[in-house]
Amino acid sequence: MRVLITGGAGFIGARLVRELVERPVGAETRVTVLDLDPDAGGLAALAGHGRVDVVVGDIRDAGLVADVVRHHDAIVNLAAETHVDRSISGPAPFLRTNVIGTQTLLDAAVAAGVAPFVQVSTDEVYGPVPAGAAAEDAPLAPSSPYSASKAAADLLALAYRRTYGIDVRITRGVNTYGPWQQPDKVVPVFLSRLLDGRPVPLYGDGEHVREWLHVDDHAAAIRLVLERGAAGEVYNVGSGERITNRELAAALIDACGASPDSVEPVADRPGHDRRYAVDPAKIGAIGFTAGVPLAAGLRDTARWYAEHRSWWKSRLRALPPHR
Repeated sequence: MRVLITGGAGFIGARLVRELVERPVGAETRVTVLDLDPDAGGLAALAGHGRVDVVVGDIRDAGLVADVVRHHDAIVNLAAETHVDRSISGPAPFLRTNVIGTQTLLDAAVAAGVAPFVQVSTDEVYGPVPAGAAAEDAPLAPSSPYSASKAAADLLALAYRRTYGIDVRITRGVNTYGPWQQPDKVVPVFLSRLLDGRPVPLYGDGEHVREWLHVDDHAAAIRLVLERGAAGEVYNVGSGERITNRELAAALIDACGASPDSVEPVADRPGHDRRYAVDPAKIGAIGFTAGVPLAAGLRDTARWYAEHRSWWKSRLRALPPHR
């Protein structure tokens, strides 16, 4: 089986590559990573591996994408712009990559007859969930340009399923954390500041609720959908572990041994959803259960960032400003 993973050098993508390399789907599994930033998420640890090929390129490049896709048996699309704050200050790159990029990949998959096509999405497409948990058939009500671009890509993928008959499967994952995550995401932001002796910035009153999933579990879930998912289906990927941002900050402060008052309130961002929660029953029915408890996972992640300062400091210097 030859699997193309777009965005495969990113945080979740690189972990999925390792998952497929360490536990191949059959003896002949090979993985191709298509990514603009091949050093982003720890993929260097697999440098020289005989079953991994890396192509540096953009999923909006139709010629490149068509040439790469035709050599594969399956596609997992993780390539995306994902930073909510940046989508608010500049939506255009999110639409170009998340929508047009997905369309370019879908066109190439249809032309080459490559399937399944696993579209990796986010629980943010549902918008705020005041109570209970969103099932896969809940209305899409995105609140930010980022989540709107991902909702558009989901609908586009499902439309290609209906129009062209391509085997499309969608995963919608909750907030994910773990080693090698870019330092502009909330857990690394909190950890990098705490490890440098600075307070963590907390939006608004800090009572926004998020569901959290370790990157190992998220990669395992995507693999499961690739192997056992059904054509045209959407699968929520969650853990059931939901905490407020204030509780998250407290857990990371404790893990770093910082002062309990290491919190700096900042103005809330526009359109900030109050609560997310998903119902993972459908993916549970095909065998998924989250295996990393949140408390232990956060402690291990804090330890990893403490031991890898040079990596995240170099990535911080390379990141563009939020605004």
